[in-house]
Amino acid sequence: MANLHGDNFLFTSESVNEGHPDKLCDQVSDAVLDACLEQDPLSKVACETATKTGMVMVFGEITTKAKVNYEEIVRKTCKGIGFISEDVGLDADTCKVLVHIEEQSPDIGQGVHGMGTKTLE
Repeated sequence: MANLHGDNFLFTSESVNEGHPDKLCDQVSDAVLDACLEQDPLSKVACETATKTGMVMVFGEITTKAKVNYEEIVRKTCKGIGFISEDVGLDADTCKVLVHIEEQSPDIGQGVHGMGTKTLE
């Protein structure tokens, strides 16, 4: 492939199969976002998820008026995907769930969305 200047460059992409930890993490993060927006459409959600055998961790910055049980969302999402036994690497009922969510810092809020001071473009 060549870019606009005629130089060559390498294009790569990643694809993962069903059951891959990245798929689980994406679905958990999406479920957290959905839960926040369901109760508070003005939620600001910067949520990440990581997983390893027997453990799921949700972390990031969330500013919302929603009352969200993050551990319950993690377990329900894992169970819905089919992670119901240690034989498949994760049991939704017994896995360790770590939650480290903080409110979005005012500096980031100001820079990203103006914390109410910016108008829609």
